[in-house]
Amino acid sequence: MRKILYLALSVAFACNSSQKTTTPSKKAAAYNPVPFAETITQQELKDHLYTYASDEFEGRETGQPGQKKAVEYLKDHYEKIGVPAAKDNGDYFQKVPLEISGMPEATITLNDKSYEIGKDFVTFFAPAKNEYTVNQIVFAGYGIEDEKYSDYTDLDVTGKVIAIMVDEPKGQDGNYLISGTSEASKWSDIKISMPDRLDIAMKKGAKGMLLIDKTNFDMISQQFNFLKQRAENGRMQLKGDEGEDFFYAFISNDMATAISPELESQDKGAVIDTDFDIAFSGQSNEVNSENVVALIRGTEKPEEYVVISSHLDHIGVTEDGQINNGADDDGSGSVALLEIAQAFKKAADAGNGPKRSIVFLHVTGEEKGLLGSDYYTRNPIFPLENTVADLNIDMIGRIDPKREGDRNYVYLIGSDKLSTELHNLSEEVNKKYCQIELDYTYNDDNDPNRFYYRSDHYNFAKNNIPVIFYFNGTHDDYHRPGDTPDKINYDLLENRTRLVFYTAWEVANRENRLVVDKAAE
Repeated sequence: MRKILYLALSVAFACNSSQKTTTPSKKAAAYNPVPFAETITQQELKDHLYTYASDEFEGRETGQPGQKKAVEYLKDHYEKIGVPAAKDNGDYFQKVPLEISGMPEATITLNDKSYEIGKDFVTFFAPAKNEYTVNQIVFAGYGIEDEKYSDYTDLDVTGKVIAIMVDEPKGQDGNYLISGTSEASKWSDIKISMPDRLDIAMKKGAKGMLLIDKTNFDMISQQFNFLKQRAENGRMQLKGDEGEDFFYAFISNDMATAISPELESQDKGAVIDTDFDIAFSGQSNEVNSENVVALIRGTEKPEEYVVISSHLDHIGVTEDGQINNGADDDGSGSVALLEIAQAFKKAADAGNGPKRSIVFLHVTGEEKGLLGSDYYTRNPIFPLENTVADLNIDMIGRIDPKREGDRNYVYLIGSDKLSTELHNLSEEVNKKYCQIELDYTYNDDNDPNRFYYRSDHYNFAKNNIPVIFYFNGTHDDYHRPGDTPDKINYDLLENRTRLVFYTAWEVANRENRLVVDKAAE
């Protein structure tokens, strides 16, 4: 009987209907989550967002006054609805110590000749070590390791500085070896493939990489010099986190020729005798910021945790004084999280609290490199081994131009990367309650946008915690002053927020925790 009534009520209350906010009765609460989902409304989302993404919050740039107003707004809401802080001392703020490192200063000496940063070579990152000196450089072709091609076969680069060409190989027929056609793969685009090239080299044990990019070097050096001239230049990072003991630098054609005049014609794996030294210097300034973390403790399995996350920051004010309000990015996720918390609180007040604990995590510094979530996963308030899943919301209020006219969708990323159960549960929940088209376009392992690696869920996924990233795609106002609350589709925001709530409800209340059947790479 209970199951039949549960299904009947599920059909009666569709996820995409807007209803007046109500407080469900305890009798209703015993059967299903629908009445609580209905407390998530367009109007409340809109009321929150018109404040949260207003000019008063100055674009919520990490560590700036507007971001401080944002965290106070979030804290005040949790206090108002009676959802306690995650920390036992009642503090909603998890301090995230940050610093801005100035654009790196560096010099290179190659065979007794000095080279100048910004002119002869460029790097945007100072590594942990201050100086690297070698008497050999290993030429590693294109620095690629792929299923169909590898420059590292029988090549030991442990402890070596390597030099690579920024391109990809072709066969005698003129086709690319990796695609097998005239169509280039991701390796031809340095913006997309550089993280993979660096990651491969580090895993192989190299101590540094010199990148030869004849096409783009002038543009890269211009960008470096532009950033260096800006008053706010520098790279924000976790304080004391000096990063990998690994460096990289783009080098000019003249430097490449100085290493070896026949460098391009070298067989991959060539070892070149040369005296090379690179020395780094720089300074940093402290930045104070904070994550906001609230908790509804579980009734049966309180030591297991379901995290729902969004990032509270945006990119601040432009040089000419225009405010980047960030209504969609990620004001939409921030206010969605507030409404989801309120729905879970109403359920708990009605005697239907979640079996597992729900952590509401608003992270800072996402726009600076996923810093708030990085800090949380390094310094978790609750053990990562007891964290069942992370449902991450980052931009769910607008429509991808590619989806105009077909608006009832949301992109899902990562749901099947670690847990088949989570993916199947997500599909079933949507079919039962919301009937949104779940679009997996950006979930492809070969997605050139690499969205899987570009939001806060990724720091959980790295720790083998199953994730779902909810995303509407980019639009013309992405990271621009035009991302304002009046352009949000509040009916879609409501429906997508309810989907996250229902999914969290099912994850929190199922008998067994999600099985991780795929290991993170």
